[in-house]
Amino acid sequence: MDHELVSTQLAQVASRDSRELDRICEAVAAALIDSGTEPRFAVNSADFAGDPFLICADRYWRRRMLEHPTVGEAAACAHWLESHVSQEHQQAVGLKWALGYAFITRDNVESASELRSAAERLRAAEASRTVARFAARYQAGKLQTNFQFDALRQFLETSPLVPADPGDALMAAFGAFAAFGSRNITVEYAVELLDLAWHTPLRTQQVTDICLNALWAARPFDGQGELLRGRAEQAVADHPDAHVFYFRLAAGLRMCERFDDALDGIDTALRLLPAHGSRGSHGLLQEQYLRERHTILDGRARAAWTARQQHLWDQQDAANRELRQTMQSATVRAVELVAVFTAAIAFAIGSLQVALSGTLGLGDRVWLLVTMGGGMLLFALLIVSGTWYLTREGGRQR
Repeated sequence: MDHELVSTQLAQVASRDSRELDRICEAVAAALIDSGTEPRFAVNSADFAGDPFLICADRYWRRRMLEHPTVGEAAACAHWLESHVSQEHQQAVGLKWALGYAFITRDNVESASELRSAAERLRAAEASRTVARFAARYQAGKLQTNFQFDALRQFLETSPLVPADPGDALMAAFGAFAAFGSRNITVEYAVELLDLAWHTPLRTQQVTDICLNALWAARPFDGQGELLRGRAEQAVADHPDAHVFYFRLAAGLRMCERFDDALDGIDTALRLLPAHGSRGSHGLLQEQYLRERHTILDGRARAAWTARQQHLWDQQDAANRELRQTMQSATVRAVELVAVFTAAIAFAIGSLQVALSGTLGLGDRVWLLVTMGGGMLLFALLIVSGTWYLTREGGRQR
């Protein structure tokens, strides 16, 4: 393969539109794959949208990783990156490649024995720290993408691929992700791990995304929505053009039942999602965002239905209370009326007996009738007063 011609062809395409740039870079990458040779040109930027050399190298290694989705192939990619990408851009390109290739090859996860063999080969080849770190990030990215929380935690704790570097913010974020999904770790400890990764001065955009993904994928816990919303708002403020952070923000707002704000967030994510190139896995991301949008709309519809039902229930409850009060009032009035009539009848019968029988004089009979009448009146008043008092106290308690 004429590598000088490849470099010239890529250099000439730099000023063309994105579709043409993407087509030529893809064609050159395919030609390199078919010839069985690696690219020999250098990459001097981290511009995945405009640098033809980086785009071509990305397409090349994307094809190789899809064909051989192994840690060993990831190590080969890292070797090439170490020798062909400028030092100042190695970290940014390496992060994007390791996690991006993990995402597109997530359907092929190597076993523990295969990982041990790969680690032994890297040790025998005296692989650099950069290569080992890239391979570890690639494997951790696949486990994270597949939501294999306990397998990810075991890999981070036991694999010889994972460098002992407490300052590695990305591995700290992976640890938080594994903790939030594990049934064997408390939420409090998971939050501590999240804070370690979140507050490091080396927190990159990729670290931020894994932290937010950890909160999104976590086993449900109290305050999950508020925590995700708050962190996602910080991420959006730091990276206002990153569509994935608006997606995470929309999810957090949905968990907080702020459906209108969540709808605005997911619509922004869909608008910012680039509609060109294969690097961003546009179709997969768009499908995921549209599912979230449907979930938001469904939640908003359920919330509106619940509000209507609650309003109807409140109306019915008020009507029932009013009916109970009316029935209770009618019952009380009936009791009072019965008490008055009972007293009147008793007085009438008693006074008739006094008037028609006995040897008492007129004055004594009048006095007896007055006494009986007063007693009956007092009896009626006591019944009415007691009923009023009891019903009044009952109403206060309600």
